[in-house]
Amino acid sequence: MSLPEHSHTPSPEPPKSLYHFHPSKWDSHQHMAENGGSEASVHVVDEDLYGDPNLDLEAEYVEDESPYPEVRSAVANTDDPAMPAGTLRAWILGLIWAIVIPGVNQFYFFRYPSVTIGPLVAQLLSFPVGRLMARLLPRVQIFSASLNPGPFSIKEHVVVTIMAGVGASSAYAASTDIVAVQRFYYNQTYNFGYQFIIVMSTQLIGFSIGGIAKRFLVAPPSMIWPSNLVYCALFNTLHAQWYIGTSKSGGISRERFFVYAFTGAVVWYFVPGYLFTALSFFSWVCWIKPHDVTINSLFGYQSGLGMSLITLDWSQISFIGSPLATPWWAQANVAIGFVVFFWIITPIIYFTNVWNSQFIPVLSRHTYDNQGHLYNVTLITTNNQFDEEKYKVYSPLFLPAGFAVSYAMSFASVTATIVHVFLYYRKQIMIQARRSLAEQPDIHARLMSHYPQVPEWWYLCIFILMFAFGIIGIELYSTEMPVWAFVLALIIAFVYTLPIGIIQAVTNQQIGLNVITELVIGYLLPGRPLAMMLFKTWGYVSMSQALTFTSDMKLGHYMKIPPRTMFWCQVVATVIAGIVQLGVQTWMFEHIPDMCSRHQKDNFVCASTEVFYTATVIWGVVGPNRLFSAGQVYGFLRWFFLFGISPIIPWFLTRRYPNSWFRYINIPIILSGTGWIPPASAVNYVPWVIVGFFTQFLVRRRHFGWWSKYNYVLSAALDAGTAIGTILVYFCLQYPSNGHIGDGSILSWWGNTVWMHTADFNMTARKSLEETAQGYFGPTIW
Repeated sequence: MSLPEHSHTPSPEPPKSLYHFHPSKWDSHQHMAENGGSEASVHVVDEDLYGDPNLDLEAEYVEDESPYPEVRSAVANTDDPAMPAGTLRAWILGLIWAIVIPGVNQFYFFRYPSVTIGPLVAQLLSFPVGRLMARLLPRVQIFSASLNPGPFSIKEHVVVTIMAGVGASSAYAASTDIVAVQRFYYNQTYNFGYQFIIVMSTQLIGFSIGGIAKRFLVAPPSMIWPSNLVYCALFNTLHAQWYIGTSKSGGISRERFFVYAFTGAVVWYFVPGYLFTALSFFSWVCWIKPHDVTINSLFGYQSGLGMSLITLDWSQISFIGSPLATPWWAQANVAIGFVVFFWIITPIIYFTNVWNSQFIPVLSRHTYDNQGHLYNVTLITTNNQFDEEKYKVYSPLFLPAGFAVSYAMSFASVTATIVHVFLYYRKQIMIQARRSLAEQPDIHARLMSHYPQVPEWWYLCIFILMFAFGIIGIELYSTEMPVWAFVLALIIAFVYTLPIGIIQAVTNQQIGLNVITELVIGYLLPGRPLAMMLFKTWGYVSMSQALTFTSDMKLGHYMKIPPRTMFWCQVVATVIAGIVQLGVQTWMFEHIPDMCSRHQKDNFVCASTEVFYTATVIWGVVGPNRLFSAGQVYGFLRWFFLFGISPIIPWFLTRRYPNSWFRYINIPIILSGTGWIPPASAVNYVPWVIVGFFTQFLVRRRHFGWWSKYNYVLSAALDAGTAIGTILVYFCLQYPSNGHIGDGSILSWWGNTVWMHTADFNMTARKSLEETAQGYFGPTIW
């Protein structure tokens, strides 16, 4: 399962110190300030935004502003068409990021806990690097393009960030997962041509869909895309040289703070990442009673429910996303879902032995047979397709209690998201959907109209080419997928992109299609796991990637990036990122020993890939008909689709008590916020919520000035520093010398082994087969 974007994230009310500035005027002021000009000249402020009755409004103010206050607070209403955007300097820096970030993210994707470098890190790092390039690069012409056109502009910064963010998208992970699952679990190793065709097809088809839908999702002012406002505010803050909520003399600069925090994160990672790994998997209660299965089931982090609460490893805390970048109200909803479903319902299911769950661990990313062993798919398949006779001889498939609860929540969230959006946003969406078809352009659309637009036939050509890539991939190779299924997957992606895009653009809430696509293909083509993977990728990931590209287009729209520059930087970065990730993946497969093994010494256990594989077993091999239909072991879970109508309860209470805390309850987030379980566990969720409560609630409420100036910088520094620390530990200490320092091994002392000698780590079940009369558990006929 993949974690859907946290839904319904309203754009925060801007602090009153967030002045509206004109970036088109900044670069000239910046140049003057850097050369001895007055600092006061840097601050170009339009205080009319805050409705001061003592200020005179210009006659054209209403016409020359966005009708939406949240957009007005973060986005400049001016443009300088002469400002450089797609410069040679920006392309060089953007291509470097398009190589480095996808490569690093792909490397960590197979490691648990993984570390993801997101666009925010690239946005912050690109600013000092870009300014350094402006100072150091010679002012020469290369192919009639200036290598150094002057000060590093805000538009160049946006282009670099967008190119960097393309490869940071999780959609690539699903595409490369197909290759990894085929290689490690189905013994299918195809050449690089097949891998390239599949990855490019899934990604660029999404890009072409987003391009075709942009007239509905980008240009209309009602399509706000609230998540982009954070980036816009940060761009403006960095290039204006003042900080939200702080005085000019308040504390050290953000750049220096970033360097300090980044350096600290790099150095600290050597402790939980190499010298004292027990601080990462800090299941301290299990160390006291290492062989007590009940205690380990409750307090363990590997196969338990994680009531040990803490970890000192940032890569564990940020595995599901940085808690410093997620609003507290959203984290609180996720915490409610985790506590209710995984600390209350799951233990009840497990300790009452529902579904014979005590014969297997309470939480795992694996599936099991009726003897408590890992489910051996080869025993029920012939030529990688389901063989019913073998299945009847072998065993039905069993899910750990936590995994089953996770699927139940996924079923409920599909319905709950639709119900929630209908109840809370139906009128707004209908009005804005009508507006998006025929509303008057706002100031941003009018400013963008001066640039040459991207012809839609460019997107159509990409779609035709990638459609051909898809057909070639499924026809020339043994994929078990007919062309009609490929077409159906694309139809699903096309049909859902616009309505889900409108919902996301208005509410910042995206409805995930992973369960829907798995159900459809599971019933239409049962017993074909590879077909299931491809169908899910083209049906769900293409839609998700289309909205990612569309969101980037909206960011370019807000920041006045020429559309054709946006087109080429997205396409080129997509191709480069795909090649880099496939190359890194191939290198890892060939050079890292025991890759994707549970006991891989450097934790390259491929946790997410294993979950992806498990989904192929559940939906593609055994199939939903044998698991979730009436009369099957987990048939009860299908009723959770009806549980999805539950948003009507907080909606009714909010209407009855409009100023109560009920208005903060968001059922879709409660149900889908824990969607990373598995491969994530409580070691990723509980410390995440604790840190979020401290930073996003306590610090933000009591020290807002400090929070607004440093919070996102700290998040980026911890993410980047931990990523660099992990690289240094692996390549400098673990990979070259097999973990040995001198004559001894640092890996063998108590602090690096105590967490491994527990029932939690060994995934010990509470019951054994000795307690059964027939030598297996579960039904006698299946």
